[in-house]
Amino acid sequence: MDQAKIGKFISQMRKEKGLTQKQLGEELLISDKTVSKWETGKGMPEVSLMLPLCEKLGINVNELLTGERIPDEDYKKKAEENIMNIMREKEESIRKIIIEAVAFVITILACVSIIAVAGLTDIKTWQRVLLVIVACIIMAGGITVGAMADMSIGTFECKHCGTRFVPSAASYIFGAHTITRRRLTCPKCGKRSYCRHRLTH
Repeated sequence: MDQAKIGKFISQMRKEKGLTQKQLGEELLISDKTVSKWETGKGMPEVSLMLPLCEKLGINVNELLTGERIPDEDYKKKAEENIMNIMREKEESIRKIIIEAVAFVITILACVSIIAVAGLTDIKTWQRVLLVIVACIIMAGGITVGAMADMSIGTFECKHCGTRFVPSAASYIFGAHTITRRRLTCPKCGKRSYCRHRLTH
């Protein structure tokens, strides 16, 4: 989906209805910053907000996801395109997860191998220290790249209000987590909980 196009469409429809970002946000019980994020293409409305948003803007979900008004004769075609785009987005997320897992395994193997060489071979102390430092740098780099890749996949869903959101890098990195959940603060309801990682927006 073209988030920039969708954002411009939301902005256009909002203005046609004579609403400011703040007024639209108040009607949807969200902040004007969230509306601004949508309109600048930096985020998408959560699933739970799509129907209320469309109702306020006088459009349907298909038009929202397409980012334009759809004539009746093109409606079915655009609906199918939107479904295919959502499926492609999910497949792309799965591919990213596989690549991330492979990169993580390679990083671990590389670090273990370097540390094993440092500990089991007859080399000078400074060489041994250098190898351990290299292993630590590789490990830190691998973890950072993996975390940033994971953060870019899909969204996190608040278990209290169902809002889907992309966390900031700091809250993501420092949030306690399990394999499928991460402890984050929801930007909508403000509650902190273990949010489930979803593969789509």
